[in-house]
Amino acid sequence: MASKKLNVAFIGTGIMGAPIAGHILDAGYPLTVFNRTKEKAEDLISRGAVWADSPSAAAEGADVVFTMVGFPTDVEEIYLSGTGLLATAKDGAYLIDLTTSAPELARDIAGAAEVCGKHAFDCPVTGGEGGAIAGTLTAIVGATERDIEPVRELLETFTSKICCFGGAGKGQAAKLANQVALASSMVGMADALSFAQQNDLDLEQVREMICSGTGSTGAMATLAPKSIDGDFKPGFLVEHFLKDLGLALSVAEEKEFALPGADTAFALYDMLEAIGGARMGTQAITLLYQEEGDAVAAGLDWSLYTAAHAHDDECGCGCGHDHDEHEGCSCGHDHGEDHECCCGHDHEGEHECQCGHEHGEDHECCGGHGHGEGHECRCGHHGE
Repeated sequence: MASKKLNVAFIGTGIMGAPIAGHILDAGYPLTVFNRTKEKAEDLISRGAVWADSPSAAAEGADVVFTMVGFPTDVEEIYLSGTGLLATAKDGAYLIDLTTSAPELARDIAGAAEVCGKHAFDCPVTGGEGGAIAGTLTAIVGATERDIEPVRELLETFTSKICCFGGAGKGQAAKLANQVALASSMVGMADALSFAQQNDLDLEQVREMICSGTGSTGAMATLAPKSIDGDFKPGFLVEHFLKDLGLALSVAEEKEFALPGADTAFALYDMLEAIGGARMGTQAITLLYQEEGDAVAAGLDWSLYTAAHAHDDECGCGCGHDHDEHEGCSCGHDHGEDHECCCGHDHEGEHECQCGHEHGEDHECCGGHGHGEGHECRCGHHGE
């Protein structure tokens, strides 16, 4: 199956999907595309891709079908519905999901595909929009080297590294580990820039200094410059990062271990989404540290958060602890009467944590822990 005459379908031509599909097209593979908004596929169509009116129509006759959509619910619909890929793709087809999704869902799809005479594996990627455009993404595969051999050449059209983790769902778990690492580095980036700003330092000089030493991270190297320049256009959407963190925290809850760094990042990104930042790039986390006027100028509205999270008796802090007498916010400090939270705002009267809520007696966190009957997790994949 390594021939360039393979017929390929690509479903989901958004920020990441479009450049990935473009590399496949440029490598000489016949390509059929589908996207919910056709406009986002127009460039590919103009370059020779064939448009399909539905995912099932795109997959018809394809040897390999790639999917890159937003949320696990989208993946579930595209693969497992009555007209989904498992029902409509041809026998022997390879179904490769590039979406960051739930490990359990990836296992379900892979198992069902084998029963149907098809091959499916999870293959989320990392490297952001820049890596997608350059064709240098890292593929994180829930399969063995032997499993992917028939399509390796195809994967290499848009990657510079392929990491195989040996089994269905393990690619998703490994990608979530990547997102957990990124979560803390994003908060570290925002904290560092805020600290430098409050001490009247040149932000770019501080950034260059940090990048020359052990404090360097991908976030500081590639996203901090955008934040410093006031560029909050998405290379990776806030709402998608929040989804990824929700998935990781859901797995952590299921396995009964803590991810305090990811919890803190989730609380901050949840706040950012609530005030209108869902479609911004992840570097917009730094706006939470700015004066309200700066946030408003960037298109955010703090009143939306107050309206969306008004509670009478209960609160959702980002620290992940129940609050009878609150002892540990996600900032790591005890809360006295004059506590100043990590968000950069002074709190008069009762403490407001980073998440913006007061702490009631029956607090349960929004970061993926303590899910009661009415809870809706941000992972987009709800079990019973």
